[in-house]
Amino acid sequence: MKIHIIGGGNLGVAIAKGLSKFSQGNQITITRRNTSSILYLEQLGVIVSADNKYQIQDADIIILTIKPYQVDTVLAEILPVISNKVIASAVSGLSIENLQNKIGASNSAIRIMPNIASQFGASATCIAFHEKDKEKAQNVVALFQDLGTAPIIDEKLMDAATVLAASGTAFALRYIRASMQAGIEIGFDWQTALAISAQTVKGAAEMIMEEQIHPEQLIDRVTTPQGCTIAGLNEMEMHGFSSSLIRGIKTSLKQIKG
Repeated sequence: MKIHIIGGGNLGVAIAKGLSKFSQGNQITITRRNTSSILYLEQLGVIVSADNKYQIQDADIIILTIKPYQVDTVLAEILPVISNKVIASAVSGLSIENLQNKIGASNSAIRIMPNIASQFGASATCIAFHEKDKEKAQNVVALFQDLGTAPIIDEKLMDAATVLAASGTAFALRYIRASMQAGIEIGFDWQTALAISAQTVKGAAEMIMEEQIHPEQLIDRVTTPQGCTIAGLNEMEMHGFSSSLIRGIKTSLKQIKG
């Protein structure tokens, strides 16, 4: 397929990198007004352009990775030269209905929420669409399955998906940082502490995804009676480890909803 990404910021670049590495046989174009910072993508076979309309007529899927305030300007620029296109929007807060009204009935609106782990084929990309666009949406789902997981969700949960899957990246990284700092306190240099902490989180995630069971079942495997693990877990919970994380996620969701 021919994929046209409008918006060469962190997310757009992550998607372009991921598609170039993990999705075979596609032609990828990414646009940004100032292309100097993303020209290196050409070494991965990605077409880079400062013109949002560059070969957009040939695109099978148009992906919007722009800011909400840029939407009307970008659409006014590209709509006169496209028709019968699938437009996948990663614009926060832009509903399918609102986008569909803007792009007209000849185009199909799909809503996506990837994260920057797309470049490593490890994104959790939530996708929502109206039933009438189910067939066309399958190409978008398949594309993002190449970049990790791509669960289909109700659109009413897209704001929650933004927090859990996109902001969640920062939350997970904050845990790794804290674990690294603790590692330094107990004797490791920071590089070794970081390597151990990051690999341990990666291993835990892979176990969950491989076995598809509740986290507590895996926790039980490494928690022996009167052992160091249960002592550490109890100390963390006493200081609000789980409750503070839950509060943080809910606060982020309130911020999105205004």
